[in-house]
Amino acid sequence: MKRQRKAQRVHVGYEASDSEKGEGAEPLKVPVWEPQNWQQQLANIRAMRSKKDAPVDQLGAEHCYDPSAPPKVRRYQVLLSLMLSSQTRDQVTAGAMQRLRARGLSADTILQMDDDTLGELIYPVGFWRSKVKYIKQTSAILQQRYAGDIPASVAELVALPGVGPKMAHLAMAVAWGTVSGIAVDTHVHRIANRLKWTKKTTKSPEATRVALEEWLPRGLWSEINGLLVGFGQQTCLPARPRCHTCLNQTLCPAAQGL
Repeated sequence: MKRQRKAQRVHVGYEASDSEKGEGAEPLKVPVWEPQNWQQQLANIRAMRSKKDAPVDQLGAEHCYDPSAPPKVRRYQVLLSLMLSSQTRDQVTAGAMQRLRARGLSADTILQMDDDTLGELIYPVGFWRSKVKYIKQTSAILQQRYAGDIPASVAELVALPGVGPKMAHLAMAVAWGTVSGIAVDTHVHRIANRLKWTKKTTKSPEATRVALEEWLPRGLWSEINGLLVGFGQQTCLPARPRCHTCLNQTLCPAAQGL
């Protein structure tokens, strides 16, 4: 005789019809992936960053522009500081911005400046020769299309020479006061992967941004860049992270292998 197969219970989610819906009916919920212990990890990082004494806290893009300049000039200076900051320590970026501001930093003054002078003023920022070219090209576009101001959308910002997604999202936040997305640089990219804040390992900062935005509550998007950048500058270093002083030592997957 053939054995009877044991019936398996199958759970099926469906949307109730209008006749089935009542006041007590719950809407169909789609489960969203989120990393384990992320809220406690975030709370610990906030505690470690409570002093706000990392380089980014004093020398980040929001500290490099002239607050007394006209609004469109301030916004231009924010974008320029972000262009200079790529592959460059905050201290070096801040020094370059001080030298440029001493010349009256605006799209006009940059376009009137010769390449050699601009190079001398921004040196030793990373890839300074390429940045001279990008700054001149971008300044010309801003002057021609935006009257020396910067565009107010991510799509227009990333279309500018030398401007990437991280810079665009930070420019939107700092210059325009708009949260358009999570700004992910090498620090955020590294830490998100160490903490397993991405569903799978990501290979680039842009891939990390997409992965984080899938689950991280939007209300935290504006905070996460400065929080993790400073944490990466002080504790979660690229090489030899200071796990022994980190409050997340027992919660961090990467720390378990060290």
